[in-house]
Amino acid sequence: MKTMRERVKARLQRDRPMTTISLRMPQDVIDDLKEIAPALGFTGYQPLMRSYIGQALRKDLSRLQGSQVEALTASLRKRGLADEEISEAIAEAGLTVA
Repeated sequence: MKTMRERVKARLQRDRPMTTISLRMPQDVIDDLKEIAPALGFTGYQPLMRSYIGQALRKDLSRLQGSQVEALTASLRKRGLADEEISEAIAEAGLTVA
């Protein structure tokens, strides 16, 4: 897992690569996003969605920083477990982050 400093440094780069994804969402949610995006100063609904995702992601990452789950993750990673397996195990165990 990257440190918070590494994450912030990467996010400050203007030329960050973008990836196209496909995400199924209810049409009424998309319609609402399109309606409120300009009122919130966004050029469209996709930048608004990125903003929402980014806000929630930063919140969760800050909760993870320094937690026991992070320490366990680092330990398991050192032992060669893949991140996907670690994430599945944490979810399966119902562990929460502080």
